[in-house]
Amino acid sequence: MSVLSRAELDKETIAKAYARWAPVYDLVFGAVFERGRSNRLCGVDISEPMLRKAQQRVVELGLPNVEGLWVMDAEHLSFPDASFDVVVAQYVITTVPNPEATLDEFARVLKPGGEIVLVSRVGAEAGLRRALERWFAPAARKLGWRTEFSWERYADWAKRCRGMRLVERRAMPPFGHFSLIRFSKVGGTSAARAAKPSARAAV
Repeated sequence: MSVLSRAELDKETIAKAYARWAPVYDLVFGAVFERGRSNRLCGVDISEPMLRKAQQRVVELGLPNVEGLWVMDAEHLSFPDASFDVVVAQYVITTVPNPEATLDEFARVLKPGGEIVLVSRVGAEAGLRRALERWFAPAARKLGWRTEFSWERYADWAKRCRGMRLVERRAMPPFGHFSLIRFSKVGGTSAARAAKPSARAAV
């Protein structure tokens, strides 16, 4: 096993970490998922406990726009090509074992003119923050994410992936440790700009 592969997160670590987060997920992350509930939603997660929590919320809130919730590996989605107008992944890319393969899958299931919308950690390029990220990396992996994930990986993927282009990169408040990143797929009309009430989204 190479040094790089040893450093990568494995699926079992991720599933266990997310299972630990499930009981407090709404408290920690709930506010960022409030928008977009008028669209048709398909939820995917590798963690069954997380999806059980999500199903409880669907029932409690009476959300008829949720088509379903599935246990899936983000690197191997079972949806057909061009299934969604929007693919939303919040705090996902820096947790999966192969981020580029996951982005490839997002692009595959995205319709032409659609958007991939990420809220994701972008590692510091230099300075004290970069040193702190490297120091904290082993503990972060046990919690289910990476701290030292550079912007170059996103940019290199967009250059390599045919038909995808960067639309926006914006630091998120309050401290800018996370960024909003949007990629669009060539063809059609941007689903995010059109804001169609019937848009189908994978989250």
